[in-house]
Amino acid sequence: MNAKYSVSEREARPRLDVQMSWWGMSGLAEKLGARKVEERVAAIAEAGFDGINGYIPPPEQQDRWRRLLERYGLSFSVNAYPKTAADMAGFLSQAAAYGGIQHINVQVMRPFLVGAPAISLLCELDRMSVEKGIPAFVETHRGTITQDLLRTLEYLDALKTLRLTADLSHYIVAGEMHTVSEEAEGLLGQIVRRAAAFHARVSNGEQVQVDVGENGEHPIMPHFKRWWGEGMGHWRSAAGPGDLLPFVVELGPPPYAITADEHAGRTAELGDRWRQSLLLLRTIRGLWEEEES
Repeated sequence: MNAKYSVSEREARPRLDVQMSWWGMSGLAEKLGARKVEERVAAIAEAGFDGINGYIPPPEQQDRWRRLLERYGLSFSVNAYPKTAADMAGFLSQAAAYGGIQHINVQVMRPFLVGAPAISLLCELDRMSVEKGIPAFVETHRGTITQDLLRTLEYLDALKTLRLTADLSHYIVAGEMHTVSEEAEGLLGQIVRRAAAFHARVSNGEQVQVDVGENGEHPIMPHFKRWWGEGMGHWRSAAGPGDLLPFVVELGPPPYAITADEHAGRTAELGDRWRQSLLLLRTIRGLWEEEES
């Protein structure tokens, strides 16, 4: 089940929507010369992103954000962190009141809830999303209800309509997959085939986020490109007119980003997160174009 939006005839075919994580902009103000919100939004738009993944702005900032998104023609998705169905109901009400939200990325903050109670909670969250008319996708993420790959596959078997945001970096580092077995390929394939959205971050099986080189030379990169491409292809095979595939470039600041002498409180990052974000943007667009050809 994919999110549907009103589009013109010209835009009616299924489309890719590459967003930049607002969290991923943290710590980049000096590098980009973009301290103000307006400057950072402009940098995202000028880099060629289609939208922003962030948070529902506080009431006093909402008009400001609406104007900025409209000025640059950017889409907008937000993140939610519910523990209960009541938490999600409250968030959905806030999202509806704000309006214009493309989708909600949901990290369900119940890492130790398993079995039937977990399936029941996920079923209720999905039901509320459909009822409210705001697409909500459950992210594959450590420290949440989906932290375990095999457990998540059980959820997918039990809930045929469950929609995922596939952030494969969490399963690669959790499974220490610096080499990828045929068995792992099969299991990860099941995840990407049920993905309604993706997050772009690359793990080497030991760190959750690594610099893949100026041109993506890291040996793990072909694996991620294959997984993303497979997910795109499967999504497109079921997509209808006006469907969008959100793909969020999400390279986090420290401690996600590796730093020198972290014990000393320094935050000097190893690598260039902004340049890496632009590389991922180009990579994702390239994969989509390959699927189109």
